[in-house]
Amino acid sequence: MANDSGRRRSTSGPSSPAKKKPLWRRIVRGVLIWSAALAVLSVIFLGTAVVFTMSELPEYNALKSSQNGKMIVVRARDGTELVSLGPSYGKWLSYEQIPEVMKGAMVSVEDRRFREHIGVDALGLVRAVYVSTTTGGRAKATSTITQQLARNVFLNNSRSFTRKAREAVLALALERKFSKDQILELYLNKVYFGGGAYGIDAASRKFFGHPATELSTAEAAIIAGLVKAPSNYSPTADVEAAKDRGEVVLGLMVKNGAISQSEADQADIADVKVVKEKGQNAVRYFTDWALPQLETLLPETNEPIEVWTTLDPKMQQAATSAIIANAPKGAQGALVSLDRDGAVLAMVGGTDYVNSNYNRATTALRQPGSAWKLFVYLSALEAGYTPDDRVVDEPVTIDGWSPQNDGRNFAGQIDVRTAFAYSKNTVAAQLGNEVGFGTVASMARRFGVSTPINTKPAMVLGTSEVHVIDMTRAFAAISAGGTSVEPYGIVKVTAASGEVLYEHKSVRGQVLVPPNVAAGITDLLQTTVATGTGRAAQIGRPVAGKTGTTSSNKDGWFLGFSSGITTGVWMGRDDARAVPGLSGGHAPARAFSDYMKVAVAKRPVEQFQTEVKLPEWQLEPDDEAMQGNPDDYYYVDENGNIVRPEDGAQGPDGQPRYEDGSMGPGSGPGAPQMPDYGPAAAPPAAGEDFLDRATGRSRSEDPGLRAGQGLGQGTGGAGQRQGAPNPRPNPTRTPGD
Repeated sequence: MANDSGRRRSTSGPSSPAKKKPLWRRIVRGVLIWSAALAVLSVIFLGTAVVFTMSELPEYNALKSSQNGKMIVVRARDGTELVSLGPSYGKWLSYEQIPEVMKGAMVSVEDRRFREHIGVDALGLVRAVYVSTTTGGRAKATSTITQQLARNVFLNNSRSFTRKAREAVLALALERKFSKDQILELYLNKVYFGGGAYGIDAASRKFFGHPATELSTAEAAIIAGLVKAPSNYSPTADVEAAKDRGEVVLGLMVKNGAISQSEADQADIADVKVVKEKGQNAVRYFTDWALPQLETLLPETNEPIEVWTTLDPKMQQAATSAIIANAPKGAQGALVSLDRDGAVLAMVGGTDYVNSNYNRATTALRQPGSAWKLFVYLSALEAGYTPDDRVVDEPVTIDGWSPQNDGRNFAGQIDVRTAFAYSKNTVAAQLGNEVGFGTVASMARRFGVSTPINTKPAMVLGTSEVHVIDMTRAFAAISAGGTSVEPYGIVKVTAASGEVLYEHKSVRGQVLVPPNVAAGITDLLQTTVATGTGRAAQIGRPVAGKTGTTSSNKDGWFLGFSSGITTGVWMGRDDARAVPGLSGGHAPARAFSDYMKVAVAKRPVEQFQTEVKLPEWQLEPDDEAMQGNPDDYYYVDENGNIVRPEDGAQGPDGQPRYEDGSMGPGSGPGAPQMPDYGPAAAPPAAGEDFLDRATGRSRSEDPGLRAGQGLGQGTGGAGQRQGAPNPRPNPTRTPGD
């Protein structure tokens, strides 16, 4: 009983405080609540945005009549029209008129869940994130057909988050307003397929020569494969790439049930005939290089524009003819020609744009061979060499590498000018080793080479791959006296209204090397054409240039300048196979000559600045005296005063006038008179006692003087300037140099 009553009292007493839930549970609960609230708010916000966007969307017929793209008229430097580029539209095809194989091909390759999603493929996005997480790769979520339509019709190709968000909202709105069939019809009639063709009918007529209603399964697969990268897979640019991509699309069509395997086997893509474009020429190499720059030069606009360029039509024709006439059989050729300010006067990226629009002048990477020695000798000249300095053409081994000259002979002791003119590999190797291979690489980078550069010893012979336009730019900087040159192709852009949207502004180039270095390398380049390996490049007026040939005759180069125009020529095979007989001094040099005779015909003849005026630190004492003005001659009198015996240097009383214009200390009436040396007498030599006092020298400390040698009779001769740095420590130089 007592126990029972005790329990009852305990039960009836004040209740104990409730036990609190763990902190982590409260945090999780709060996160879930806030996440749910945010999700609800996001759905409400997204739904509101979609509804608002739907109300703003044009009607279907308005979307059908709207056109994508803008017309671009490209003009030469003289105002003549080079080419007119712009959208090409075929006949609008209704959903029923579009071949089923075309619909199936496009859905299979671009959006296989097109019929299931709501405009944005959430499952596809989750799948992409999962694949990225499990494989460690980058998430790749392809935009749906609806998203692509929204981007093509209403937006641009910006990769910003804002654009992607707007694209998603537009896609959801399009799906709410239009049916799937309508969206696919809009997409197939508006999407860009390359070459200016918008829509499947324009693409079919452009690439295959017939309407899209007649597309075969193989042709539909090729067209569907173009959307991913129109420029890379265009049949007119690369037939094999287009057909290979078509094979991939056929496989996807089978996988997604658009066609059967037997239908795929019957669709022989290899037999598809591609129509060659008409009216294309080498001007397109230039426009393909210049026009993409408009994306960064212009504000966003959809109105027609006119692009005024630097291209000279006559020079372009001459350049094209020079490459076609001189390129060896089976080889390709490229040419870039720059005016003194960097304006591109002519550009050829290959022998035939119709067969191959691959621009070898700006895109291809090839070894420059001995043309690279420009940077080796620039480095040596900057380190203190001059064209007249002596070097030795002899066998040399550097880190196990032993370069050989063409012909495998050695000339022995020659000067720098001759070594460069005859492209002596052993001398280039010695100079590169002396100044440092890293220094040579830095010099090339300074002059505009943008591609990777190795610093192994063989780099002095041009083993690093370069662009033709970069090498031409480097030689143009030498033509400009060692000042940087930036190639450009667009002068101005105007809108249809006449408003100037962009205008090129000249920028003063940076000084890359001192004037004496630019003069020295010009001396070497001019000698190469006059008497060396570049004789075939002569045009009847001063030309400076350099040849280049790589191992096994895979590449041939000539780069040079005359009368303010710099031109670079390359020849070789795209597959880098040897071209028998190809060398820089033959076909490329002849092409250079053929072109430059036309390019400089109306320009005055210009002589090169090749006089090397050395900086003071590099001059020997005798050189300084020789390069001084004779009128600046002076001497020191016995009292240590500077006397300049120029005209009027004597006062009325016959006394010499001093440097400050006065008559010297103690001048005036009653002052001591200077000795009369006579009109033709030379001033007396300074006495030994005066020299000892002036220099603080003790005769006992001077071995030469102890032996009775006078000033100028010692062993020093006209040696290097005291206190000046040694400009060229050269272990290969001959004794007494």
